[in-house]
Amino acid sequence: MGVGKAINRLQGRLLQRQDNMNTVLLIGASRGIGFELARQYLAEGWRVIATARSDEGLARIKGLGAQTLRLDVANPASNSGLSWQLDGEKIDLAIYVAGAMDRASASTPPTRDSFDAVMHTNVMGVMQVIPQIAPMVQETHGVIACISSIMGSMQEATSGNAALYRVSKAALNMVVRCTQAEQPDITVLAIHPGWVQTDMGGSAAPLTPEQSASSLRQTLIQVLEQRDPKHRGAFLNHDGSTLPW
Repeated sequence: MGVGKAINRLQGRLLQRQDNMNTVLLIGASRGIGFELARQYLAEGWRVIATARSDEGLARIKGLGAQTLRLDVANPASNSGLSWQLDGEKIDLAIYVAGAMDRASASTPPTRDSFDAVMHTNVMGVMQVIPQIAPMVQETHGVIACISSIMGSMQEATSGNAALYRVSKAALNMVVRCTQAEQPDITVLAIHPGWVQTDMGGSAAPLTPEQSASSLRQTLIQVLEQRDPKHRGAFLNHDGSTLPW
């Protein structure tokens, strides 16, 4: 047996699904909303598999009791190894949390570096991750939720601030719609976490990470339990209400 296959099987055994527990996969959980989601799901008795790109981030989420995987969603080489790290998994709920922000307005042309940083994380990453995890979510007829933003809504756009971020979230929303069209056995949706007191949201935001994560969990549990066709390819607020595209 080759070294790669041996590692693959070992990883599969280490991440063996426990049938009496729901499994959630959190893509990007080292801080902010992702970290709080990991903490709350663990507290509710879920089995949590969570990713981070740095040793420090992996240590933080491992300290909560989650199983960890190294993943840098902005790096195609890193993304390419996700499926073998998850070999044999059955995932009830996958949440793509990873995101990058640029606050420049539409009147300021983005640099190549800023464009790549935001678009690689918010769009390319999810387009490379979802095809790898979709078969594992199909095993449970589960849910893939992508953390989006009301700032990606075409209808609600009344400002040009953070233009690149807005563009990236609008593109993410289209990824959700396209993915759902090709995945009839699962639910794929975009969900807005609210304006949250994170490094991205700032201290003036009205929601704490704890409040946002709690609301997201309640909504996603309802989606998972109801299996309602209205949630397929939907754009939801954290409280479960529908947002305009």
